[in-house]
Amino acid sequence: MDLILWRHAEAEDALPGSSDLDRRLTPKGKAGAREVAAWLSVRIPGRYVLLSSPAVRARETARFLRPDPVIEPALSTATTPSAFLSVTGWPDRRETVVAVGHQPTLGEVAALILTGERFPWVIRKGALWWFRIRPEKGEGPVLRAVLSPETVSSLP
Repeated sequence: MDLILWRHAEAEDALPGSSDLDRRLTPKGKAGAREVAAWLSVRIPGRYVLLSSPAVRARETARFLRPDPVIEPALSTATTPSAFLSVTGWPDRRETVVAVGHQPTLGEVAALILTGERFPWVIRKGALWWFRIRPEKGEGPVLRAVLSPETVSSLP
């Protein structure tokens, strides 16, 4: 299984009286999400599942990869690492999963995958961490790529 954790791109600050879930991407966030999605789209297998938090900023980020993400409440800002991993099917799902979510959960999920412990690791806005596990081959988790919008824009 491949699991790609993708943190939503840069978003506007919450307006007074508005919901955190309604925050939209900034122009910089849109540009970064577009670049990361372009990098990912030529590397990801043809068949994959795209899951997104219900937050507007996450859905907007996901739609740069594909217009029809599956909106998954278990990826919301209030989720736990175990609920997040459960909904993605890690480590047993056959398809590749791209999951667009939030900090601090994404950092905790990354730490849990690589160390078995929950640590407050930081995944930057718009960045993705790509994991692979092949338990049927006796292989543990491998970190295949870490990419931020700034990294993509500096690639040749």
